Amino acid sequence: MTTLIPVLGDQLSHALSSLAGQDKKTCVVLMAELDEETTYVPHHKSKMAFILSAMRHHANDLRSAGWTVDYVKLTDPENSGSFTGELARAMERHSASAICVTEAGEWRVKAMLDSWADRFDVPVEVRADDRFLCDHAEFESWAKDRKQLRMEYFYRDMRRKSKLLMDGDAPAGGQWNFDAENRKPAKRDLAMPQPLHFAPDDITQDVIHMVEAKFATNMGQAAKFGFAVTRADALKQQAYFLKHALPSFGDYQDAMLTGEPFLWHSILSPYINTGLLDPLELCRAVEAQYQAGKVPINAAEGFIRQVIGWREYVRGIYWHAGPEYV
Repeated sequence: MTTLIPVLGDQLSHALSSLAGQDKKTCVVLMAELDEETTYVPHHKSKMAFILSAMRHHANDLRSAGWTVDYVKLTDPENSGSFTGELARAMERHSASAICVTEAGEWRVKAMLDSWADRFDVPVEVRADDRFLCDHAEFESWAKDRKQLRMEYFYRDMRRKSKLLMDGDAPAGGQWNFDAENRKPAKRDLAMPQPLHFAPDDITQDVIHMVEAKFATNMGQAAKFGFAVTRADALKQQAYFLKHALPSFGDYQDAMLTGEPFLWHSILSPYINTGLLDPLELCRAVEAQYQAGKVPINAAEGFIRQVIGWREYVRGIYWHAGPEYV
């Protein structure tokens, strides 16, 4: 009895719901680099290099943790180009008797997952993605009968649920939102932090060369690539942000300066969105900085609002509105 566990490129987390409680001896994790994912829209070369390298590193981390991982590279001549095609090949290779997968993050991929029950004559279990604070049913319950779906009110409910920046039933600092304090203009003579740059290792170098060769006409270049591609390095970037950029994040989060692409922003969203960082864990680390007196309330609240407010709200609206929503 073998259970096949497909892991997608935005599911690079050891705490993924489809892995929870599984017997590593009877499971095979399937990861695949796919034409349908690299070409359905024109991607920046650095984005592709980041995701593909992060996938390869995550596969190695899973192996080190005792999982059997079946990994298909984009350049594999037998690669079918689609996840359903690669799932079919893996089902045959491993004589799989069941499929367990964490739910999709977009309608296009959900349609693919929903087709598997008819396509394959085995049980298909689709588990909720518990890396989010608000699940689909909870958002639908919140949205029901409301004339306006205002993010501010949703955000307050997420604060109450998570207990982030709360003094009992009241918001820390006496108010829910400090956005009025987060609109200061930046000056060029301020010492701005620069995000960490991670030198590409051999795995990343191979991916960069492949991307530059296979997607030569795509926008951008991957030659100056410096993103973290492992959870360990993503945590280093998180620690750097907390210490060097978060204290002024609130003041200048809306500021723009020509020639300054980062300012005091965290540059952590790629790591959250792929699963290398846990959003709630990150927010609790931000809260701890405030509680320790290392950052002001407008910085901590402004950042946490982006994650448990805006990020969760946009996801809720996306699924609430349906596949035609653009």
